[in-house]
Amino acid sequence: MRKIKELIIEKLILLCGLAAIFFVVLIFLFLLKEGLAVFKMVSPSDFMFGKSWYPISEPPKLGILPLIMGSLVVTFGAAVISIPIGVGCAVYIAEIAPGKIKEVLKAGIELLAAIPSVVLGFIGMVTLVPLVKNVWHLPTGLTALSGSIMLAFMAMPTIVSIAEDALYSVPKNYKEGAFALGATHWQTIWRVLLPAASSGILAAVMLGIGRVIGETMAVMMITGNAAVIPQSILVPVRTLTATVAAEMGEAVVGSEHYFALFAIGIVLFIISFIINVTADLFLHRKQ
Repeated sequence: MRKIKELIIEKLILLCGLAAIFFVVLIFLFLLKEGLAVFKMVSPSDFMFGKSWYPISEPPKLGILPLIMGSLVVTFGAAVISIPIGVGCAVYIAEIAPGKIKEVLKAGIELLAAIPSVVLGFIGMVTLVPLVKNVWHLPTGLTALSGSIMLAFMAMPTIVSIAEDALYSVPKNYKEGAFALGATHWQTIWRVLLPAASSGILAAVMLGIGRVIGETMAVMMITGNAAVIPQSILVPVRTLTATVAAEMGEAVVGSEHYFALFAIGIVLFIISFIINVTADLFLHRKQ
């Protein structure tokens, strides 16, 4: 009976794994079915590198380069803010913080990850947007910088949690050997622990970036939604995800606009897939 139970559990786990892969493939095939139809009306190069997104004009202009650039600017800004702070927090929690403080910080980070993005977007509209407007003396605080700061806040729990686990999993004899050779605590962290945990930290960074580039509600609420190529981080932008969320409800089924939004979904799916595969490769890279 014990062997039968183990066999049933193994088969159920295998079935769940296969089901997950099957559903992902179905989603991708559905996106392809709906999204590739837009290329009967516009060439792939015009779609990817066109500088105008006016889907309801006559004729429609379906260039998503401003949307791609908006997503990249917001993502890059969020990465610049969240990576050093997130890795620093992970180092502090894993190696420096006393036991009680460590437990409080870990619980707080988990709570941050549980806050809905729409709530964070609302908080950003009320507090962050006016602050950015006043500090930089801008006509509006709905800018890429506002989106980057808020998305950095949202990415940090992912980065901190995974990076802290990577640091904690470094064999203890690495630290003991460094101390035995006369290294200080900081030298041990910088020269031994961080290089040893580099694959896990890089995976944390990649997954944090994936969290940022796939975010929708927060960026739609505080980035201004201007479909123009950004000249700086202090101007309104529109991201790929915000475009799909804002326009799908208004797009006429079967129209060029409708198919273009599904094509944007294909682009997002491919970007997210590349980021997750890269993170997985880093995570399983041999030291």
